[in-house]
Amino acid sequence: MDCRPDCGACCTAPSISSPIPGMPDGKPANTRCIQLSENNLCMIFGSPLRPKVCSGLMPSAEMCGNTRAQAMTYLLELESLTAP
Repeated sequence: MDCRPDCGACCTAPSISSPIPGMPDGKPANTRCIQLSENNLCMIFGSPLRPKVCSGLMPSAEMCGNTRAQAMTYLLELESLTAP
């Protein structure tokens, strides 16, 4: 499955504990990544600076749903279920 254009839910909804260029402490959940462009594309996609958790995340019908709103809902629910 390919990413939906202009979505960026996976770069917004989950928390990331790994350093991200411009966000040395990672990012909290439901916070837009500083590396997410205005078109909701990862500006460090393919770079070794991209956190492993990001490069390992693959789009799926279950995670992405049919809309960005559905993806955000799914990912925020997953975040709450896996929070320490």
